[in-house]
Amino acid sequence: MQHPDQKYINALLENDAIVLEELYQRFSEKIKWMIIRNNGTETDAADIFQDALLSIYNKAKTGDFTLTCPLEAFLYLICKNKWLNTLNKKKTQKVTITDTEGFNYIGEDNFKLAEDCVLQQERNNLLTEKLAEMGDSCKKILRLSWSGIAMDEVAKQLNVTYAYARKKKSECMARLITLVKQSPKFNSLKW
Repeated sequence: MQHPDQKYINALLENDAIVLEELYQRFSEKIKWMIIRNNGTETDAADIFQDALLSIYNKAKTGDFTLTCPLEAFLYLICKNKWLNTLNKKKTQKVTITDTEGFNYIGEDNFKLAEDCVLQQERNNLLTEKLAEMGDSCKKILRLSWSGIAMDEVAKQLNVTYAYARKKKSECMARLITLVKQSPKFNSLKW
């Protein structure tokens, strides 16, 4: 389900200056605080924040990204990972705070939600990838049934009987599940 913070993703895509200003005001100071507390500078924080927004923008412009958790938690997770990668590259400075200290102020529930959001997005990407490997009739019946249309209406749109539509949907779902489970990515996504 789309989170109300999707408006910030849309603002990135549409270059909406007013909403982007709100995004910066709401989130940039928290990222700056985290970076500075971990041997970074204000410049480092600005770079990490910009890089994170660019990553989100690039993902969103592909059209297959929907924010399902608070942007604060999602953005914080991205910035944290980018900063830890930067520190690992430098190898001269250590992180001075742990997840239970400095990263906790946004709330452990939100942080978990952000991680779950990333995991769910990766699962959705795998489903989309495997659905693309299926035949056109399976793609059509699954997409129609997932859109919330009743199966009798799906049958009408496909010009088939209700019983056939149900049977075909069941066969297609079984095939999709098999494709997903055979993927090397399957076990890493903790299904």
